[in-house]
Amino acid sequence: MKDEEIESMRRVFHNLKDRIEPLVKSPKIQALQKRVIDIRKDAIDNNEELVAIAMKSLKENDIDCFYAEDDDEARGILLDLINEEIEKSNIDKNEVYIAKSKSNTLREIDASQFLQEQGMTIVETDLGDRILQLKKEDNGPVHPTGPASHLTVQDIAEIVNESMNLDLPAEPKPIMEAVREDVLRLIEKSSIGISGTNSIAAEDGAVLMVHNEGNISLVQSKKLHIIVAGIDKLVPLLEDCVSIGKLETAFATGKPLTSYINIVAGPSKTADIEKKLLKNMYGAEKVAVILLDNGRKDAIKECLWCIGCGNCIVNCPVYNVVGNEFGYHSYLGGRGVAMSKYLKDNQGSVDSGLYMCTLCGMCTENCPVLTPTNKIIEDLRNSTQKDGLSRAQHKRIRDNIKDKGSPY
Repeated sequence: MKDEEIESMRRVFHNLKDRIEPLVKSPKIQALQKRVIDIRKDAIDNNEELVAIAMKSLKENDIDCFYAEDDDEARGILLDLINEEIEKSNIDKNEVYIAKSKSNTLREIDASQFLQEQGMTIVETDLGDRILQLKKEDNGPVHPTGPASHLTVQDIAEIVNESMNLDLPAEPKPIMEAVREDVLRLIEKSSIGISGTNSIAAEDGAVLMVHNEGNISLVQSKKLHIIVAGIDKLVPLLEDCVSIGKLETAFATGKPLTSYINIVAGPSKTADIEKKLLKNMYGAEKVAVILLDNGRKDAIKECLWCIGCGNCIVNCPVYNVVGNEFGYHSYLGGRGVAMSKYLKDNQGSVDSGLYMCTLCGMCTENCPVLTPTNKIIEDLRNSTQKDGLSRAQHKRIRDNIKDKGSPY
């Protein structure tokens, strides 16, 4: 990231903290926080059982359910589902448009890049993600719910004007309207939508998604709606999903509730004619869920408590200096470093900033579920040391002490 982008991100984060801090100190949110901590710990402790329950419940709700061991298998399932829809709907293979909503899990498996390599056009429907998509280079997100928080309105105007051949002023509303019009035009050509999820109710066989823009409603109304979710997103009941969605919103945006909470518990249907069930009314004709392991079964439980609010990075002194260089893929900051060991390996942890962390604990202090990220990173350092993966500078100090009796 450029210095000016980091400075812009810091300004946004400062304003965000001013909104979040008073809300999360309220008795109502603190009571919700205690409830969600119990929900997440219990869900991760019983994850294997919840996976089995979810696969059964989702199928009972007429949702196709798949289990992917790794990112490669998840991409393969995703492609098979899309190709099946292309063939069934007689779609021109050179004109495949896919409406996509914001999803860390889809970023984790490089879904967009993979499908683009198959000749498909991916249309990001979230405004921030669409701006980054139009930016093309150096376009990684900087916050889970505000992916373009490091870009000023002037930066965004230049990106949109250049990519769409426009001459918009550096003002938020005309930029929003231009991007919205372009996205709607493109996804009108699409019959396939892909998304992530905030959480899945295993016993109810239902998927919950929170959003402010209304774009997920567009994505899930396509003929085929594919949802990709890590197995750590599973909780027992829909009530648990709602609690998590509310707490995530408070810690991510400083607002008590999002504009939309979408629940998907099956394809579109109606029984308004003599109470006879008819499928395919307005929404998706087919819904498919891909549950992704990709190292999660081997991860320590604390790594999987996260609800994805991003408040840890807003308060992280390292992240506020170096930006998204600190983190792994779309999992930003220390939590991303912690997860990288399981999503990749120890070398991945080192490369994603294992030794950048100051171990100050601000991430844990500001985490709604009290994930001990700094302790996890400290343990990871011990693990990587044993694998001989310490930083070159540290090795020199070690060797100097060993050979000369001094670090110098």
